[in-house]
This record gives sequence, C-alpha cells and structure tokens, in this order.
Amino acid sequence: MSTVNTVTEQLTRAGQVIEHDSFAIIDAEVGEHAYTEAQWPIVRRMIHANADFDFNGLTAFHPDAVEAGVKAMLASAAPVVADVEMICSGLSQPRLGHFGMKTHQFISDDDVIELAKREDTTRAVQAMRKAHRLGLFDGAIVGIGNAPTALIELVRLIREEGVRPALVVGMPVGFVSAAESKELMAEVNEVPWIVIRGRKGGSTLVVAALHALLALAEARQKAGQA
Repeated sequence: MSTVNTVTEQLTRAGQVIEHDSFAIIDAEVGEHAYTEAQWPIVRRMIHANADFDFNGLTAFHPDAVEAGVKAMLASAAPVVADVEMICSGLSQPRLGHFGMKTHQFISDDDVIELAKREDTTRAVQAMRKAHRLGLFDGAIVGIGNAPTALIELVRLIREEGVRPALVVGMPVGFVSAAESKELMAEVNEVPWIVIRGRKGGSTLVVAALHALLALAEARQKAGQA
C-alpha cells in the first residue's frame, strides 16, 4: 500500500512539483529551528503560504497540539468552527470530505448581528457564543484567524463554561488585542492549541495549518492501512 498522499496533495503532477520544490527551498533557507518532526510541516506550510520566515519562531505549539488535531480528524469527523467565512472558503472541501469534516461559521448571521448590537459586543464574540449554544465546540477544531475578540471569548468559554475543543488554531491578526489574545490562549492547559505570537496572523495561516494537519492525518491513515 502506497504511503503517498493522494487526497491532500496538489491534484496535478505540475502542481505537486511546484509545491514540493517550494518546501525544499524553505527547508534549505530556513536555518535552524526548534520544532519537532511533527510540528515542522505545519510551520513550513505557513511559511509557504505567506513567504514569511518569521513564522519560524513565532509559531508556538501546546505539547499535545499536533497529535490532538490528527486524532480528531481521524477518529471523530471533527467539525471545524471558524471565526470568519474566509477560513471555511479557503479549506479544501475534498480534503475535509475525505475525513467527513464540515465547517461552521456564524459571523454574518442575523441573530449574531442583532445580539452584538444589543449587548454592545462584537459579532465575533456572539458567533463563538452561538457555536457554544449549538454544541459544536466539544471535540471540534476551532480556527480563528481574524478576530481577537473571538479568541478571547473562546478562552472564557473554555475556562468558565467548560467547552473542550480538540484543538484551537488561534492566529488572529491585528493591532488591537491580537497579540494579547494569543498569549491568553497560550496560557490554557485544558485544551491543545497552536498560536502565532505577536501581531502577525490571518485566516490564510489558519487554512495552511489545517491543510498541513490534514496531510499528516492522511499519512497516518495510509500508514495504518499498509
């Protein structure tokens, strides 16, 4: 049984060559790094997404993050809960479908907007609360790439409401509370996380990290079938 990924690779030989050559260039130019064999493919794909070597060092992992993400993808058809539609649109539907995974985001829902206005909060906060009301968080993979207030609210839900995502990929970008929200997430012990320290981040990086995890999950799946 081949261990070459077929679902999480580029669909054409030419695309595969370009992507693999890009990864090889990153490996050659990155210099030293302190990431484990399991963590590095995630960081490398994030560098590939933005051509920014700063993510070598800025990216931080809970010790159980990679294993928790891969297990969730393989074992439970984990939902992906995102703060914005961009993450859901960026994720490959065939790759998610291979593992029976679906995406959810509520940032533009009418009830979310109305509650945000009524309670003088952000739509991102109310979107996280809606996901909680719908029971989507436990066992989910949560991707936050845009809204620091979403990540802050998720930390509150973990600590005060007992929600237990399988993994949080917390990478909101910006100048107001972005760095602080990720530091707050990095203090959480109850739930595994991957964060980017500082102001950098974005939905593109969340998508890159999740695609890397999907590739690791497929490789694990194929190894088990060998």
